[in-house]
Amino acid sequence: MRRTTVTAVAATALLLVSCGTQSGDDGGAVSPPTTAACASNVQLSADDDGHTVCVTKGGQVRLTLDGTRERPWKPVTATGGALRATNAGIVVLPGDATAAYDALATGTAKLTSARPLCPQSSSPGHVSCQGIQEWTVTVRVR
Repeated sequence: MRRTTVTAVAATALLLVSCGTQSGDDGGAVSPPTTAACASNVQLSADDDGHTVCVTKGGQVRLTLDGTRERPWKPVTATGGALRATNAGIVVLPGDATAAYDALATGTAKLTSARPLCPQSSSPGHVSCQGIQEWTVTVRVR
């Protein structure tokens, strides 16, 4: 009886480990790519940098990156054919970037933008850094 219980517990543990998570491109754990884990509408911000999100086909991804006049975000770009840009509205504050995408087809897309790490000096003789803050989110459409 004890041997059967140990075998059942071991089998259950193995099943949970193999189904629970999978390794992402960056070595971190990500949720399994199932439709149940996908949302029909996804809202992104600068805090989502480096994340992977899932949206259902026919859904929408919207994002706002809050910047400043001195450290403006570049317009967001998307790779792949899974997303199609749509009207995101207008940018109210200088330096912000907004974008919206319809989840057009099953697949993966990468959204990217960048901005200066420090304010750009327009005064001659003043030092300014040349660093760039990059923002990237992977979007899976299911």
